[in-house]
Amino acid sequence: MLARLLTIGAYPLTDATEARYGEIARKMLETGQWVVPQIDYGVPFWGKPPLSIWLTAISFRLLGVTEFAARISSLLLGVGVCSLVYVLGSRRGGVDQGLRASVVLATSLLMIVSAGSVMTDPAMLAGTTLSMVSFWLAMSAAPRRWGYIFFLGLAIGLLAKGPVATVLTLAPIGVWAVLTGRIRHMWRQLPWGAGTLLTMLLVVPWYWAAEVQSPGFLDYFLMGEHWQRFTVSGWTGDLYGSGHPHPRGTIWLYAVLGTLPWSPWLLWQLAGQKLARLNPAPQESTLPCLTIPITQSGSNDGWTLYLVCWMFAPLMFFTFSANILPTYVLPGLVGFALLVADAWGRQQSRALTRAPKWLGMLAPVLVLLLVRVAWPLSGIQSQREIVATYRNAVQRETPLLYFKRRPHSAQFYSGGSARDIDDIQELREVLETSTHIYVATRHSAYAALPDDLRARLAVVTTSDAGQYVLLREIAQPGKPDATTAEASLIRHL
Repeated sequence: MLARLLTIGAYPLTDATEARYGEIARKMLETGQWVVPQIDYGVPFWGKPPLSIWLTAISFRLLGVTEFAARISSLLLGVGVCSLVYVLGSRRGGVDQGLRASVVLATSLLMIVSAGSVMTDPAMLAGTTLSMVSFWLAMSAAPRRWGYIFFLGLAIGLLAKGPVATVLTLAPIGVWAVLTGRIRHMWRQLPWGAGTLLTMLLVVPWYWAAEVQSPGFLDYFLMGEHWQRFTVSGWTGDLYGSGHPHPRGTIWLYAVLGTLPWSPWLLWQLAGQKLARLNPAPQESTLPCLTIPITQSGSNDGWTLYLVCWMFAPLMFFTFSANILPTYVLPGLVGFALLVADAWGRQQSRALTRAPKWLGMLAPVLVLLLVRVAWPLSGIQSQREIVATYRNAVQRETPLLYFKRRPHSAQFYSGGSARDIDDIQELREVLETSTHIYVATRHSAYAALPDDLRARLAVVTTSDAGQYVLLREIAQPGKPDATTAEASLIRHL
């Protein structure tokens, strides 16, 4: 996490996810509209609840509008999640067990990327992890407050991502309770009535206020984002982008990649059935290819089964989803980390215990490679360089125009001043009536312009990934003076 802390301000906000949520938070701080997030001025953002956006906006207020401030809340949430894993692991198997679990989690590839990225998933992960940790402690006769903390975690998930967070929490604990015959015990140990009321008191006011201030929110958010996005491949109803269609089952590939460098080691252990031979158990998991004892140290509390349900819940759920992202694996990553920590702790051979330590030391190297090598070669877009070049070139307040498509990072780095133009005729009219114009667009859109328009625009610079180009209008004789032209342009836009 220290390596991540040192790099979160070293590269620009990326399109589309990071820049979109960063710009929504910047607008929230600028406009003072904290109830309904805005994707553009006066245009509500119905895609996600606002918890992570609130945190980013607060960071902007405290630290200024920078990349570091945009990402620090996600990093702190990641540290919090690792701390919760340490608490659970240490209560289960001692300090060493807690440290192993937190190290595995913090050094997994998906955690390295997401903890310090501007997105909603770290906030949801904090909620689901808080609930899952609290549930186990509440079931283990810990202080009763853990039962209420379980419902606090549900509220965090609902304010961070929505009902999907509740599903990814209740599904694994429900399956675990049924398989272990602990339904009655679960009912007795948790304050279901008071806890549900607590969750509603924390969540319902915002959902109600958002619908009142922006009618139609609940219909889009609940039916569109939570049903049609799940069932319709390449869902076209997305108001803020597009669906992410993948062959069903791709989530399992994402899981293997996201848990690097630990997944190959664990798979090797399972394939050799070393865990079962080193620690014979009275009861074994019936899951195929998983000869992991459900009990540990002679207890019969279903610990390993709990971790298996926790780890597999998002994978099973999103196996059938028509639109997925790699970050959908995150809620199960904690169960995976605790499972690896158990396997690590059981190893008695000195040669085998070295492997996990070396794997953990790969994390700083992965971070540096991602920032210094992978980022420049990734092709990921950001308009920071384009906007900076434009600002250094202009001598007066002339809007930066984006032809065809204005990326979210253009809005963020221009402080919301970048404007968009949709068609060639509109661009032609602007060039006819204004001067000192700067236009940014994709190389493909620039190449498709009519010859007369391309002849009037000179290339100033290109973006880091080379897909966008900044153009400057070539001065034409007989154009209006600068003051008149700028007034005309502002009226036109």
